[in-house]
Amino acid sequence: MIAILDYGVGNLRSVYKAFETVATPLAMPVDIVERPTDLTRWRAIVLPGQGAFGDSIHNLRRQGFERPLLDAVETGMPLLGICVGMQMLFDSSEEMGQHEGLHLIPGAVRRFADSMPDPTHPGHCLRVPQIGWNQLHVCKADPLLANVPSGVHAYFAHSYFCDASNADAVLAWTDYGIDYPSIVRYRNAWGIQPHPEKSHTVGLRILGNFMTMVAQSGVR
Repeated sequence: MIAILDYGVGNLRSVYKAFETVATPLAMPVDIVERPTDLTRWRAIVLPGQGAFGDSIHNLRRQGFERPLLDAVETGMPLLGICVGMQMLFDSSEEMGQHEGLHLIPGAVRRFADSMPDPTHPGHCLRVPQIGWNQLHVCKADPLLANVPSGVHAYFAHSYFCDASNADAVLAWTDYGIDYPSIVRYRNAWGIQPHPEKSHTVGLRILGNFMTMVAQSGVR
């Protein structure tokens, strides 16, 4: 039912193992898709990501995944982007030059400023990249966040954040010098900036919510 796209990025196996953990009680198969094909054979798509935006979007396009992915989403198929996979859902990124995204969620990916004051250490600035645990402040109800209380911690590792053009697309935000969107949804495309596979219980709950939503709704 779930297709995880393998387009040559890191952390694919850890994402697969996390999905496999939450899939077992639902008896839902999880496939790793290594070459472009008709993705409507599945019921949902997962776009993992790790590393630089430019390399990731280039690999996705070079391996021929972009068109099948966009075609499947156009039919209403649910899509979940993780970390850089979330960032690629946006229109563009300024990481190491300007790069065009998938244009599924309005907005751009921007770098954290180097001069953000650290409130816990006066006179110091927050480190970039942000690495470690931070809070998810839920601001909009959504099936992806069922039983995920506002204020829980998740694991982050990134230097760039998503600047959403549409505030209604933001499901949760995180404070790291600025308040930025950490979980988003626009129509049938969801994105999560922290690594759910490294976020223990809360990460598995979000992945489980995604799979339950797909299994129960049958929405395409």
